[in-house]
Formats: sequence, C-alpha cells, structure tokens
Amino acid sequence: MKKISLFILLFLLLAGCSSIQHNTDLEKSINSVVRDKSESEINLKKLTTFEWDKAYLITPYSTQKGIEKQLGIDFKDPSNIRMRDDIYLLVFLNKEKVVQYVQMERQGADFLIGERAFLTPSEDAVTIQRH
Repeated sequence: MKKISLFILLFLLLAGCSSIQHNTDLEKSINSVVRDKSESEINLKKLTTFEWDKAYLITPYSTQKGIEKQLGIDFKDPSNIRMRDDIYLLVFLNKEKVVQYVQMERQGADFLIGERAFLTPSEDAVTIQRH
C-alpha cells in the first residue's frame, strides 16, 4: 500500500511540474494563416485561448544559451531549433513562467516582430515576410 501511495504522490508531483504545453491547436491555426497567401500578419490575441502576457519569437539556429538570454529565464528547447531552419518557435509566458509554445512552420516565409523584444496581448502582430 505504501508503494502505491508513493507512486501516486510522485505522479501528481511530476504532473504538476509539467505545465508547459506544446499547443498543437494554436500551431495548426497559425500555420493555416501562413498558408493563406493573402495574409500578411498573424494576430496572436485572436488565436489564443489561454492567459499570456509575453510571447517571444525564437529564430532558426538559436542556441539554448541564446534562448534563455532572450527569455530571461531557464527554458529547455523542445524543438532542437539550433539545428533547424524549417521552423520558428513562439514561446508564451505568463507572470515570468513559460506556459505554452508552438512551432511555426516557415512555409516559404520568415516571421518578424519589428524592434520589439517580445509581443504582448495589446501588441500581438507577427509580420509574415514571404519569399
């Protein structure tokens, strides 16, 4: 009985620690906007259904150290983007904690947020620059 209780406790602790979610639904929505050649920007606030206060755009070939410097917090890159040029990462934070991320397929485009360090719900536009 003690082993079962210990196992359940460990499971609950681990489940509680893994709050970072790969949001595949949002990923599909973003990729759909990019596929529509008439669209020139992605408005994140319209597509998100969760709480966030900052979103960071991580470019292809970014290193783990560079990502953590950009975010200002520890974050284990789940995509291995340092070796990839087919995606961008979009990492969402809420109250200085990563809550969700998406992999944005390039589909013959690059993504820009101007001179800003990050996006906010009030300034949420990602520009699509087509090749």
